[in-house]
Amino acid sequence: MIAGLLQFDPDFGDIKGNVSKVLRILSEKQADLVVLPELFNTGYQFISKDEAIGLSEEVPSGFTTRSLIELSRAKDLHIVAGIAERDGDSVYNSAVLTSPGGFIGVYRKTHLFYEEKLWFSPGDTGFRVWDTPVGRIGIMICFDWFFPESARTLALRGADIIAHPANLVLPYCPDAMPTRCLENGVYAVTANRTGREERGGKKGLEFIGTSEIVSPKGKVLYRAARDSEEFGAAEIDMAAARDKNLNPLNNLFEDRRKEYYAS
Repeated sequence: MIAGLLQFDPDFGDIKGNVSKVLRILSEKQADLVVLPELFNTGYQFISKDEAIGLSEEVPSGFTTRSLIELSRAKDLHIVAGIAERDGDSVYNSAVLTSPGGFIGVYRKTHLFYEEKLWFSPGDTGFRVWDTPVGRIGIMICFDWFFPESARTLALRGADIIAHPANLVLPYCPDAMPTRCLENGVYAVTANRTGREERGGKKGLEFIGTSEIVSPKGKVLYRAARDSEEFGAAEIDMAAARDKNLNPLNNLFEDRRKEYYAS
């Protein structure tokens, strides 16, 4: 199947404009799965809890998720996209998964980064994997990558491919994801954003682009530039992610000796 990503620079607070841009671009592309950046519809640098609440949406009834569902149906496409999710009095840094059949599920970010802790509630879904017609899809969001347990948990729960919406500002992730894929035998699609945000007198944030698709052998199948709007795609083979044998005598998961691992 064909996995893709869209890297771009969203305009802060312009939900309808950002969603419209994504719909326009993806309507002209062909893929089976596309991953969009973290908080793709709102932008990232919030300056108050009230602002985060005001830009959040319910899932799946909100404007953004409904728009993605319509695109999924029109294009026979699975989409993973990062949004601010409102649930009662809580706001989560979340990612939704939509399909040609409609809404599939939502993941709420487990490891919040820096000021995200001021605006968002800690994710409470745990790491989830969905069995879809295009493969078993797991989701983690941005800073989750920094914790090896995130990708390992998704892999142990059967993920073939890790969809990874991101708003990366630290430089390490693009070089680290090949290791995450190699040690777990999975594909990963990291969809980062580009551009700069400097709001409310805060220190400006520079997003590093370099979105990528990585194979279970740690090979970078596609890597975007640092500062350009790009749609990228690669053909992936789920059988490669389901074969955890390294050689006739070693298996990536069966050889684990959990009794010696610290919790």
